[in-house]
Amino acid sequence: MDHRYEVFCLADRYFYESLDRMSAGPDSVAENRRVALFETAQREVPPGWRTSRDGDRLHIDPPLGADAQPAQGWKVHVSAGLDNADKVAAKVWDYCVPRHIPFTFVPSPQLLHLRNSTYARRDAGGKFITIYPADEDRLRVVLHELGELLDGEPGPYILTDLRWREGPLHVRYGAFAERYCVGEHGGLVQAVEDGEGRLVPDSAAPAFDLPAWVSLPEFLAPHLAARDATAVADLPYRIGSALRFSNGGGVYTGVDKRSGEQVVIKEGRPHAGLALDGADAVTRLERERDALGRLSGLGVAPEVRDWFTIGDHGFLVTDFIKGSTLNSRFGRRHPLLTPEPDPVAVADYSRWALRVHAGIERAVAAVHSRGIVLNDLRMSDVMVGPDEETVSLLDFEAATPVAGPGRRSVAHPGFVPPADRRGFDIDRYALACLRLALFLPVTTLIAIDRGKAAHLADVIAEEFPVPPSFLDEAVAEITRDARPASGERPLPVVLPPAAAAGTARIEAERGFVPAPRTPVIGPLREPAAAGRLPRGADPDPYLPVRLADWDDTREAMARAVLASATPERQDRLFPGDILQFSGGGGLGIAHGAAGVLYAFAETGLARYPEGERWLLDRTRTLPRGIGLGLYDGLAGIAYVLDRLGHPDRALDLIHTLLAETWQRLASDLSGGLAGIGLVLDHLARSTGETALRERALEAAGIVAGRLAAAPGKDSAPRRAGLLRGATGPALLFLRLFEHTGAPALLDHAARALTLDLGSCVRTTSGGLEVDEGRRTMPYVGDGSAGIGMVLDDFLGLARGVGDLEPATADRFERARRDIARASALRLYAQSGLFAGRAGMILHLARTTTPGVPEDALAAQIDALGWYGMPYGDGLAFPGDRMMRLSMDLGTGTAGCLLALGSAIGDTPAALPFLPPPPVGGP
Repeated sequence: MDHRYEVFCLADRYFYESLDRMSAGPDSVAENRRVALFETAQREVPPGWRTSRDGDRLHIDPPLGADAQPAQGWKVHVSAGLDNADKVAAKVWDYCVPRHIPFTFVPSPQLLHLRNSTYARRDAGGKFITIYPADEDRLRVVLHELGELLDGEPGPYILTDLRWREGPLHVRYGAFAERYCVGEHGGLVQAVEDGEGRLVPDSAAPAFDLPAWVSLPEFLAPHLAARDATAVADLPYRIGSALRFSNGGGVYTGVDKRSGEQVVIKEGRPHAGLALDGADAVTRLERERDALGRLSGLGVAPEVRDWFTIGDHGFLVTDFIKGSTLNSRFGRRHPLLTPEPDPVAVADYSRWALRVHAGIERAVAAVHSRGIVLNDLRMSDVMVGPDEETVSLLDFEAATPVAGPGRRSVAHPGFVPPADRRGFDIDRYALACLRLALFLPVTTLIAIDRGKAAHLADVIAEEFPVPPSFLDEAVAEITRDARPASGERPLPVVLPPAAAAGTARIEAERGFVPAPRTPVIGPLREPAAAGRLPRGADPDPYLPVRLADWDDTREAMARAVLASATPERQDRLFPGDILQFSGGGGLGIAHGAAGVLYAFAETGLARYPEGERWLLDRTRTLPRGIGLGLYDGLAGIAYVLDRLGHPDRALDLIHTLLAETWQRLASDLSGGLAGIGLVLDHLARSTGETALRERALEAAGIVAGRLAAAPGKDSAPRRAGLLRGATGPALLFLRLFEHTGAPALLDHAARALTLDLGSCVRTTSGGLEVDEGRRTMPYVGDGSAGIGMVLDDFLGLARGVGDLEPATADRFERARRDIARASALRLYAQSGLFAGRAGMILHLARTTTPGVPEDALAAQIDALGWYGMPYGDGLAFPGDRMMRLSMDLGTGTAGCLLALGSAIGDTPAALPFLPPPPVGGP
């Protein structure tokens, strides 16, 4: 689980949202009201000083020329708790401003809470204030003088830094200015200059890391020695491997040295890992210890063995419970992870799931009998024993006495109950969600609209032999008192004028009668109880359209996308994945405006001029850290702008790209040379700038050389798949072969595809998927479906010129048949194009693989509706992790639109450089 997504759920109910929007002023998307700033953040700066906001940071800079600030050096981080943060900020302000020392700080309690929360980035946790001393002499003075002023102020330990004494000051060597270089995985990362003047990545590891070319100042040596001193050797436990880490600490396996028994050791960091009520990780660990003590002897929770502290960190030792978590057991047993589910397996699974859920209910009832509310119950918190039925509950850090002050939640957004639930009703809501999640693991959507529960129950009833009462009771509990409650009412659609005009134009062109634009999410309906109608017979269907009806579906999805548009914002035009909030991601094809505009053009929708103007305006001055590639940055934006009739701006962007050290980028399609080479070749042909063809061939030559390198070298592909594996380079070679006829390009493509197929394994369902070690991936982006699409193109071209060895042809044919099978499973966890069912639709719609069942594509189109939700009088789909809606191409509605357009559109839609195969292909 990538817990960053949970943090990005906090600022908006419907979309992943940048956290700084929580304090963005009167139009704050979080609650449509101003979020309080620290008093220090509201101060006026002296004449000549400058202030600016960048994400969750407020910059305070002295007048230009007062002190030339270096590009890198030793910087001081100041940590603080919520209670003392404003006081600490005031002291730092009063110290730094008279001395003309620049600094930045987090300007509001809400943003500081998020930075120190459980699921915040570990490398950023605790960094409340950053001070930029001009040199080592100034650093020493700042540490001594400011250290005296702040002595005794509490704050979290900063993992990336060296702590100064025992106070809130920490130091590390790193970047001051915004400079970027190519990181180890081929993308742009923040950079510092090494000893030879080269830009290298600025380490972001959550541990103090002194660059090799930097000498530790003598006055810091005692603090490094203090950091390295530990007291772990004296413990009666041997700490083993880490099960997981969070900003609040780690969870480790261990062994009791006295008995040899396995144990679990949980760590809590003070002032870090904050829950919603402000409790830090140590406090939450103490609560868990107390709750487990009250549950002792029940047999449904771990027994407490020990509690100790090292420094100011708390450690809880509990029994080690054998078994596997419910979410991992679910992934291995679910009967829909195959193209043709066996009715016997479906029935067996249904009986098992009902038994397990009954066991969970009994365990929760036992916990309730001791007066404890769990407050957080999800599949990963349930341990299923080796007998496949015995159930234990694992995580009690959010647990509270039922008669206590109320719920303290660090819970998963998809299982957090409505604000009106209290006491044991909180756990009953989670148990109801689990009833549905055991069969269809998309219940995170209920957090957006509780009316989705009835829709999911209808789908489950069609797929599984489950007693109607089991589902009806779940829906009734989830939607109980579902009338809009305080703080939970559906928000009205407020369309920007341009977006409203675009929607009206589309409707007028297609003969739509405008509907009232009141609720964003469809109104909640009463559960259907025991008389639920079969799906398709519901007189008030949850989805506004049938997905197989192309014209209606296309217009409904366009209405939803346009209803979400915010052309008045600078950072993004359409809401999408959390990656749009870093490195100019709000502009590109994968997660930004360019991708949505591309999907509209591919599916024959009307132009959205306001959106094109927005993209043109945002590319006049490029955001810091924007990528250079096809899907993550400049190359892809240039490709889309050229397609939309803006070749001059496209060429401007490409020449900006070529002025960078683009040759050092990774080889992949997403952000590397494969995608850049494809765009350079395209623009050479579309604009007549033949010099770009030479650069495209240069990119291909670099990539070919890397692929020919010996296995194990850094230049070899690190991942498999279309976006980040060797398949992207194969696509570059194929398209260049079509335009040049050079036979060597086909050889390079075959080698690249062979490399990626070497990372694939056959699953129990008979499909071929990319093996990532802990999981296998069938998807378009990083899985086997993307490999299958390029395999199709390769076989068509190679056979067309008669240049294919029989053994290679046979191996590739078997691979693409098995990949097509992996693209026809009955269940996928997500709906998106790059990592979900929409990508399966795209692959099945364009493949010419023999033996694919005729109804496979229709079944995938129908099942895409499992994830759909009404939005803005239209139809929208969730993004990655299924916690919020998304409109982008890679994860959300635009990608689903493109996929459906490839399957049922008047003219098949396609991804860039992956057109539909010609009729009569392989």
